[in-house]
Amino acid sequence: MKKELEYFNIDSGYGGNQSWFLDPWMHIGGCGALTMCDFLIYMAKNRGRAECYPYDIGCLSRRNYRKFGMSMKPYLRPRESGIKDLETFIDGARIYLEDCEIDGIELEGFSGEHSYEEAEEAIRASIDRKMPVAMLMLKHRDRKFNFFEWHWFIVNGYDEGTAEPGGRFMIKAATYGKAHWLPLKEFWDTGHKEKGGLVLFRETEQKQQT
Repeated sequence: MKKELEYFNIDSGYGGNQSWFLDPWMHIGGCGALTMCDFLIYMAKNRGRAECYPYDIGCLSRRNYRKFGMSMKPYLRPRESGIKDLETFIDGARIYLEDCEIDGIELEGFSGEHSYEEAEEAIRASIDRKMPVAMLMLKHRDRKFNFFEWHWFIVNGYDEGTAEPGGRFMIKAATYGKAHWLPLKEFWDTGHKEKGGLVLFRETEQKQQT
């Protein structure tokens, strides 16, 4: 089974793109802030949550994406060490939601210490309820994943064994304006003591009923 969430395009890009930013800190280290921006744009465009995006959701542009990213910067501030733990991301995102009076969205950390099987189930369950996942990769022993090291990005799809021979569970990652299919088992087993993990989003029952 293959599931991919409806997403958004800006110009020819799949989602937003960190390289569009002129601000040097956002250009180099804005992935955490922009992952939250991408999630909120998804919510506005595909879940009827217009309050999640402060501009015209029907006319997405690089200019407004940059403005949105800069408004997120104080909450998920790029720094020399990066936003390297789930708690810092969650705390900053929650304060942003409170300040912007966006209710009905909960965030939960899912540590990279969990087993691969638990990670697969968490991602599958989130995508099945039409909610993307924020993922943090720190270091990885396999050099083919260098592009994703020390990086936050959105996961918005999965493929249970049809995308690759051998039946590997694949995840669809959106970052830098492109989609990437990654084998979760290899990706999750980083080979390093310091782990990243997932941030899972949920809409509260109260919000879903309104």
